[in-house]
Amino acid sequence: MDFDAYARTAVDIVNAPLESMQDLAALFGEDSWQTAEATERDLIAFRRARKRLREVFEHGSSGRDIAAVAELNALLEAYPMQPRISGHDTHDWHMHVTGRGSSVSSELLAGAAWGLAVWLCEHGSSRFGVCADERCGNVYLDTSSNCCRRFCSERCATRSHVAAHRARKRAAETGTTRAPSQVGAGEADRAVVTA
Repeated sequence: MDFDAYARTAVDIVNAPLESMQDLAALFGEDSWQTAEATERDLIAFRRARKRLREVFEHGSSGRDIAAVAELNALLEAYPMQPRISGHDTHDWHMHVTGRGSSVSSELLAGAAWGLAVWLCEHGSSRFGVCADERCGNVYLDTSSNCCRRFCSERCATRSHVAAHRARKRAAETGTTRAPSQVGAGEADRAVVTA
């Protein structure tokens, strides 16, 4: 059983816009069984759960382990799971963690909560991250070797680093240079321009 895939489902749910049924289709794929079977009630359930799943990442990324565990336990209770064996032929049997309900949201949210719970037990809640790029806010699972990841993607890391570099450059150009007219008489020879 691939618990990481279930945990990644939680990440996908939190990061999805979930404004319309088209957003669910984008999340699951146009041709997936989830898209074919999802209803408006599932969309509402995903929206509600998304907020709670985000709280797990926010608690974990800020060092509040007990709060992350409490929220995960509440999610496990709200979305109970029922493991089942699944497969496409007699040689492809594998386990699925599914919800006891028959809805798409019950099944996927049970798996997402279970995946995050296993992830927390195996890696710790410090491996739950919220992107450090203020314009983003996506969540991620930190798989770095030394638990130092700060961004959800290379794109956000690059965008944030470029913005910080430009801000430092602007500050250096405008904040520390004085025009010759601002330099007092006799100071012109001593004025120092710093970068």
